[in-house]
Formats: sequence, structure tokens, C-alpha cells
Amino acid sequence: MIKKLAKSIRQYKKASILSPVFMAFEVTMEVLIPFLMANLIDLGITGGNMDYIVKMSIVLFLAALLSLGFGIMSGIFAATASAGFAGNLRHDMYRNVQNFSFSNIDKFSTASLVTRLTTDVTNLQNAYQMIIRQAVRAPLMIILALSMSFRVNAKISLIFLGAIPVLGLGLFFIHSSVHPIFTRAFKRYDKLNSVVQENLHGIRVVKSYVREEMEKEKFEAISNDIYTDFTKAQKRVAFNAPLIQLCVNACMILIAWIGAKLIVGGTMSTGELMSIIAYTMQILMSLNLLSMVFVMIIISRVSAERIVQVLEEESDLKNPEHPVMAVKDGGIVFKNVSFSYRNDESRPCLCGVDLEISSGETIGIIGGTGSSKTSFVQLIPRLYDVTTGAVLIGGVDVRNYDIEALRSEVAVVLQKNLLFSGSIKDNLRWGDADADDEEIRRVSRLAQADDFVISFIDGYDTYIEQGGTNVSGGQKQRLCIARALLKKPKILILDDSTSAVDTKTDSLIRKALKEEIPNTTKLIIAQRISSIQDADRIIVMDGGLINAVGTHDELLSSNQIYKEVYNSQIQGGGDFDAEK
Repeated sequence: MIKKLAKSIRQYKKASILSPVFMAFEVTMEVLIPFLMANLIDLGITGGNMDYIVKMSIVLFLAALLSLGFGIMSGIFAATASAGFAGNLRHDMYRNVQNFSFSNIDKFSTASLVTRLTTDVTNLQNAYQMIIRQAVRAPLMIILALSMSFRVNAKISLIFLGAIPVLGLGLFFIHSSVHPIFTRAFKRYDKLNSVVQENLHGIRVVKSYVREEMEKEKFEAISNDIYTDFTKAQKRVAFNAPLIQLCVNACMILIAWIGAKLIVGGTMSTGELMSIIAYTMQILMSLNLLSMVFVMIIISRVSAERIVQVLEEESDLKNPEHPVMAVKDGGIVFKNVSFSYRNDESRPCLCGVDLEISSGETIGIIGGTGSSKTSFVQLIPRLYDVTTGAVLIGGVDVRNYDIEALRSEVAVVLQKNLLFSGSIKDNLRWGDADADDEEIRRVSRLAQADDFVISFIDGYDTYIEQGGTNVSGGQKQRLCIARALLKKPKILILDDSTSAVDTKTDSLIRKALKEEIPNTTKLIIAQRISSIQDADRIIVMDGGLINAVGTHDELLSSNQIYKEVYNSQIQGGGDFDAEK
């Protein structure tokens, strides 16, 4: 785990090394100060030597000044190194997430990935800064202070050694007992983020159904679980401070008692006792500091494990050793395809699919909810891999293509249309970054989007809010179709992407697609038969199987499922285009 995380230090190695180096210099100066003070008292003040007092005062001032300077430099380098390390971690995680397949993302969940990129990275940043600074300062201070105290008086210094086993056992017990609690708490953080994300995304639904109180209760329940976990963990962690205080106070009492006897007996000077007490205080402060580092490491260990899980996750979808870089045409062949989201052959959502689609053909797909229509088309751009069988495009198995080359020739307008924050023009150029304004307007006219776009004050420079919340569902769908058309794909997949537009606009879009991109293979998933009745062929899906394939007229006369859907829509008010 440490080796994996260390790769993200990269250009901040120098700062990561210089911070503990300067910290070592600072500690050295601080440890020298009590020793110099002892000499000042014993040889200067007690002996009445004014020249020595002045000389030692100057030396003490310089030592304190150097300690301050070294401390400042250590802090600057520690801040630079920790912030840079965190930035690299976020960069490395985000780049790896971009390579994830849908199944990889499903494994972690969106909310969990957001938590790992934010809260967990911040925890690790704070821990890293403490490790390269305070975790160096505290042990080094303890070692040097102990060494100097042994140099002053070995008998008294032996007292410190008795406290070490007690502290070690106490800290080990605390760590082993709180780590599982923090692990559980961070999983609940993921759930909390998921609840908040879901609530904000669906805030209009929440308000329209007056479910604010229910959402509050859901949030408070998870928040209280997190509170309970952290309270339980912090109560146990809180034992480290009194434990350290107990050990140090016991040491102070013994040192004062033994030291007084030695001074009375004439085997120890006042300056030496004062220096021993000063070293005791340095050790006390270092132990308290070490306990803070210890707590931070306990918390960050869970975050580190979660981050490494993302860094080590490999996409289920990989390029072959020698990938095919060009897609010949939009012909599609399904060969005995079965698919399961969990890669479990015993629980397929698609089963035994055999189908051939010619390049340039328009295919309609219809079926009830849960009939795996979306799963079927997601195998074409290799958003998921088949469990068994093969999907061929242009005569080549999709697994043999370079993934980027394959997806550049397949445009998908998914069920959940998504626009990103930015101008309409910026959103459309996702299809072609180099498209000029005229080309953008051309595809917008094909998608029946140009009329409403130019009605906006800023036209194609109109700013789209995050998620496209400032445009209607139908407008969003038309913009997404225009974006897909700008890609000039060999295969165009419309996954129920005209459900929010009226039948007239739907008809105009289909007419434009037929006339403007006749050589593009078009797969149209729809709930309305009117959206697919003019397709070259229509696929009827049921329970993950292809129930029937044929034209509108053929299916109307021979397929019971298709006939039932048709009749239900006719009885519901007639959802079909007028006869031409």
C-alpha cells in the first residue's frame, strides 16, 4: 500500500526530504538549549562569571534563532509536499476512474468515488504532512532528549525506559480496536454522500411529492450512525492522552524525588536537575505530539486503503495486444450473445442473442421495462463485455478493436440525457471539437434544436447549467441528438431519446436521420411504436430474449406482444403519425 501511494509523490520528493531534514536541525537546536542553560546556571550564574553568562546568552539566542528558522523552512516544505502529494493522488485516481468500465464504476458507486477523491485524499494529505514533519520531530526529540538526559545523569534517565513498554501496549490496543470502527464509518460516509447526491438530483420530485421530512429523516439516520461510530472511536482514541500524561507525570515525580536526594547528597547540580526537567518537558510534548500523529495515522489508514483500492482497480475492458484501429462499416452481428452484469452465466439478463444488422440499416427496438433493451445496445460500443458469445462490428469482434477507435465510430444518446455546464456550443462540440459554427447549426437543424436555440438571447452561447437544468427535457434530448450527429458515426444508437418530444418533432427527427445519414446504422429504442414504425426492421424484446424481428406490418400480423403494445397505444389516444 505504501509503495503504491509513494508513486504519487513524484516531483515533490525534494520537498518531502527537505522538510524532515530541516526538522532534524530544529530539534537538534532545541535539545541543545537545556544543556546550554545548565552550563549557564552551573558555570555562569552559580560561579558568578559574567563573561561566561554573556557568552552563553549569545549562544542561546543564536540557537533559538536557528531553531526558529529551521522550523519555518520545514513547515514550508511540508506544506508544499503534502499539497502536491494530494494533488497527484487526485490526478492519479481521476485518470484511473476515466478508464473504468461501467462495471468498475458500479463496483464502487459514484458517491463512494466522490468521497475517496475528496475526504479520503484530504485525510491522507493531513497525515502525510504530519508524517514528514511531526512524525520526524517527535521520535527524534525523544531520542535526543533521552540521550542528553543520560549524558547529564544516567541513573535518573533510566526512569524513562520503564514508561516505554506501558505506552507501547496502550497504543497498540487503541489502534487495533478503533481501525474497524473507522472502516465502517467511512463506508457510511459513502452512503451519506449517495443520499445527498440523490436528494439534490431529484429535488424537484422530492418537493412535488412533499417528501422533505422523509428525506430529512433518511439523512439524519445515516448522519447519526456516523456520529455514533466516530464518537465510539474517539472515546477509545482519547485514552492515549491520559495514558501518556500518567506516564510522564509519574516520571516527573520520580525525577524530582531522586533529583532532590542527589542534590542534597552533592552528586548532582541544580543546573543538571533543571536540564533533566527541561528534557522531561520536551519528551512530554513530543509524546503528546506523537499521540496526535498516531490518531491521524489511524484515521488516514482507512482512507489510504480506500484510495489504493481505486488506484489498483483495473478496467474490465482492455485493449488487445495488437488492436484494430479502423472500423470498416456499421454492420453489426450478434453471435449467440449472453450477458450478465455480474459476469455470472447462471443469471443472464441477455440470453442467446443471434442477430445480423446490415450497415446503414435502421433498426427499431421495443419491449417492456426490464426486457434488456439498453443492455443489448450497450454491448455495441463495448460499454460492457459479453459474458459469452461475440459482438462483431464491421466483421471484427469488438474486443479486438482499440476501444477509443471503436467508440469514436459509435454515437450513443442514452436514456438519461446529460449536458455539462458550459455553453450550448461547448456541449455540442463534444461530438467534434473542431466543428465550426455552420456545422453546429446544421446538425442542430437535423435534431430540430436550432429553432429553440436561436430563440435564446445568447443563442448557441447560452450557458447550460450543470446537468442541463435550465432547458426542458425535450430540448435536452434534441441537443444530445445533435451532439451525437456531429460525431458523424458509423453507428447511431438512440436509447429512448425522443420520449420527451412531441410526435411531430419525433417524426421530423426520424425523417432528417433517414435523409441526411443514410449510410449510418441506426438503432432506435422506443416505447412509442410511432417512433420506430418506419424502421427497416423492428426487434421485439422480452425477458432478455429476442422475441421477434420484422417490419411493422409483419409484426402487427404475427407477433402478439407487438400487437398488444400497438392496440394499447391506439386505445390510449392514437400515438402514431398521420398517414402520408
